[in-house]
Amino acid sequence: MNSYTNMGVGAFLGTVFVLMSVSIASEGIFHSETPEKEGFAIVAEEAAPADAAPEVAATPIAVLLASADAAAGEGVFKKCASCHTVDKGGANKVGPNLYGLVDRPIASHEGFSYSAAMTEFAQGGSVLWTWDHLNEFLLAPKQHIPGTAMGFAGVKKDDERANLIVYLHTMADSPVPLPAPDAAPADAAAAPADAAPADAAAAPAEAPAAAPAEAAPAAPADAAPAAPAETAPVAPAEPAPAQPATP
Repeated sequence: MNSYTNMGVGAFLGTVFVLMSVSIASEGIFHSETPEKEGFAIVAEEAAPADAAPEVAATPIAVLLASADAAAGEGVFKKCASCHTVDKGGANKVGPNLYGLVDRPIASHEGFSYSAAMTEFAQGGSVLWTWDHLNEFLLAPKQHIPGTAMGFAGVKKDDERANLIVYLHTMADSPVPLPAPDAAPADAAAAPADAAPADAAAAPAEAPAAAPAEAAPAAPADAAPAAPAETAPVAPAEPAPAQPATP
């Protein structure tokens, strides 16, 4: 071997030695524990429980419609425009045409094939798209009609939902009258109004019964035992033995 070869081999071995030394030293300094389970745990957001209470509109639709704006509702309808038309004679798309929807029998639009759930809910056309049905369905479609093919999540804001409904109401040959704002409270007040007389009648029925119950025992208890108890034994007790004893 000449000197150049020896120098090359020595340089190579020296480099390998330095690299191994650095590797061993760095492993000792930056040592990391081996995890018990490899990989990372991905925490998925928990879905709502299946038995969660359904969403219910807190404010009656009659109250919401009193301040609703049809022009604003036309803007809200853009969320529905990819699946529905609303003009008279409009074609069916993924969903049926919605012209004249308010008070129309559910699942009745000609030429559209409804889901089994919607058809069953309609009860042969006897159930109509009333204000309340529209309000609850647009709030949460799959909760109001479980099994419906409509994939829309719903309009959660009360004012937007009311604007949309009043806009759909205007899209008809003869729009049905809007409900009176006090219609729902009137029905709710009917139950307490009927219940109050019943309670009031019950109270007098109990009061007269209570008064005689207290008075009746009081008077006879003092008078009746007192008079007979003292006089009855005195008069008959003395004459009865006296008459037979003389003859």
